[in-house]
Amino acid sequence: MNNATGADAATLRVIKKLSSNSRGAITLTRQFGDSLVCVRHRVDARGEFRYTTVELLVDKAPMQPRAETLVAVNIGPTEHPLQTVVRTAGATWDSRARVWRMPKRLAGILRLTNRIVDK
Repeated sequence: MNNATGADAATLRVIKKLSSNSRGAITLTRQFGDSLVCVRHRVDARGEFRYTTVELLVDKAPMQPRAETLVAVNIGPTEHPLQTVVRTAGATWDSRARVWRMPKRLAGILRLTNRIVDK
């Protein structure tokens, strides 16, 4: 935001959000074309000024999915509730190594990183 307006973007409150095909955004849609995502009307903290802001799409790139790192997690044979939780979340039992295999991200979410073993 231009400092000449005297507004700090952090203090502006959104009062209305319009999609690019809304009646109140037609002029801006003509100006920005298909790049326009939405228009927002904001007010300053004192309610003295209304600001119009636009959100523009500036880049499009294909996503490269991250390779999931599988880890071995030790869960005791009597910890049935925890076994049910990890099974429901998608972990699999490795009977040869006697550990649960799951993505490292899942182990972090379930707070099991302290149980990760090197196998």
